[in-house]
Amino acid sequence: MKLLDGTKFAEMVQMGSHHLTQNADFVDSLNVFPVPDGDTGTNMNLSMISGAKETAANAQKHIGKTAQSLAKGLLMGARGNSGVILSQLFRGFGKYLEKESEINAKQFAQAFQAGVDTAYKAVMKPVEGTILTVAREAAAKGMQVAEHEENIVKVMEAIVEEAKNSLQRTPDLLPVLKEVGVVDSGGQGLVIIYEGFLASLKGEALPQKSKVDSLEELVNAEHHRVQEYMSTEDIVFGYCTEIMVRFESGKEPFDESKFREDLSKLGDSLLVVSDDEIVKVHIHTETPGIVLNEGQKYGSLIKIKVDNMREQHSAIVNAEKTENQIKEKHPYAVVTVAMGEGISEMLKSIGASYVIEGGQTMNPSTEDIVKAVKEIGAEKVLILPNNKNIVMAAEQAVELLDIEAAVVPTKTIPQGMAAILAFNPEASIEENKEAMTEAMAAVKTGQITFAVRDTTIDGVEIHKDDYMALADGKIVASTTNMLDAARQLLTELIDEESEIVTMIYGEDVSEEEVNEMVQFIEEQYPDIELDLVDGKQALYPFIFSVE
Repeated sequence: MKLLDGTKFAEMVQMGSHHLTQNADFVDSLNVFPVPDGDTGTNMNLSMISGAKETAANAQKHIGKTAQSLAKGLLMGARGNSGVILSQLFRGFGKYLEKESEINAKQFAQAFQAGVDTAYKAVMKPVEGTILTVAREAAAKGMQVAEHEENIVKVMEAIVEEAKNSLQRTPDLLPVLKEVGVVDSGGQGLVIIYEGFLASLKGEALPQKSKVDSLEELVNAEHHRVQEYMSTEDIVFGYCTEIMVRFESGKEPFDESKFREDLSKLGDSLLVVSDDEIVKVHIHTETPGIVLNEGQKYGSLIKIKVDNMREQHSAIVNAEKTENQIKEKHPYAVVTVAMGEGISEMLKSIGASYVIEGGQTMNPSTEDIVKAVKEIGAEKVLILPNNKNIVMAAEQAVELLDIEAAVVPTKTIPQGMAAILAFNPEASIEENKEAMTEAMAAVKTGQITFAVRDTTIDGVEIHKDDYMALADGKIVASTTNMLDAARQLLTELIDEESEIVTMIYGEDVSEEEVNEMVQFIEEQYPDIELDLVDGKQALYPFIFSVE
């Protein structure tokens, strides 16, 4: 094949997207930290699906216009750092080809290189051993082969082969990958997309969708059935919980009938789909933590997603009520991101204008953030991501807004709290960003969560199901007892300069456990002012803010 047009390229995009969808769970499993919210595969998949939909809707024989459609879809659908970098790779790719109706092998390779150049410019501090390295080295190989090769298929073969080789080298560039024993998850996602491109060019079929992957379609149908005419008050089981478990020897032998019966006591809308290696579960429940525990009887949790349906449904209903109303312009707004009904209410109470539901298990897309800003009709806006994996999508959203806007790069809920409290409605965007960034730097963040696999990070030995204590993102302790982990974490965070501790407790923490932690803090740190927040967040039983 010496020439490639937009019609064929659109087919490549669909195949690349389809292949990533099949393997998103595998990419998620490669996340370095053994926390229950590894979502690189999910983010890349949702980003690529957005790009593929836009491509399919606007595919033309003109490859430049088709590539621009892919770039637009990816830009708006980008979620997480991996999704944003993916969108930048194809933004540069599309820009390079925008005037071309069809391209030869050399132009094809140069488009990949243009994508790499754009992505590197978009990242403030590029880190090698990541998706960027895989993209760069694969593009360089494509350029080299295209110097003497006219067949586009051969160039794509070279790009895929080098991408795979580069991926295997990522642990040599990032020591933490080698320590944990994985390759870079974002790089793996890119390899999977490129494999889809190549299969399309060669007219080859990719592996068929497995049985367990069909859960997504079942969930969509189930949600449509049970929520079609529902009011928020009618929701009895408020947390849409999805888990995926990989069976392990040494655990209980899997009995689907028994598992289904045990879970049926915990909620409704139960779906269980399994094969010889994996079981996927969807259930609406009031106790997602117990669902996770049931799954762990049979193996390792490799995918977790928990959504507050009351919050989601209420937001949908309210949006429908106000859809046709003319909104009053707000001179200034603070838009932030949070997971947990209690945390959202707390952020609003201290000054947030709008809280986008999202965070650890579901990063909002660039488009989600843009829509939220437009919905409140602000003239000026500050965006607080409250998660390191949402910062890039927020910055990309700012580029798409036609109002004065800036991102305060908060990476945790405590940082977001401190930043909001420093907001001054009389100050300029630049003055507020500086003051809020300074305020967030003065707060320490502690988090308790649980490990989804055995590993060792920074010298800390971690066992699956342990409770891990994270101090400003660094794992400082791992133990079988949740409250012991919390006590060790506070000992690490609190020093003689500390004055205020805010304890945000999650949905699965009992009143007795809260009281026990309060007693510990009051006895060990009598001069500390303690604030309590019923955050109702999933997966993280405790979040601590120390100032």
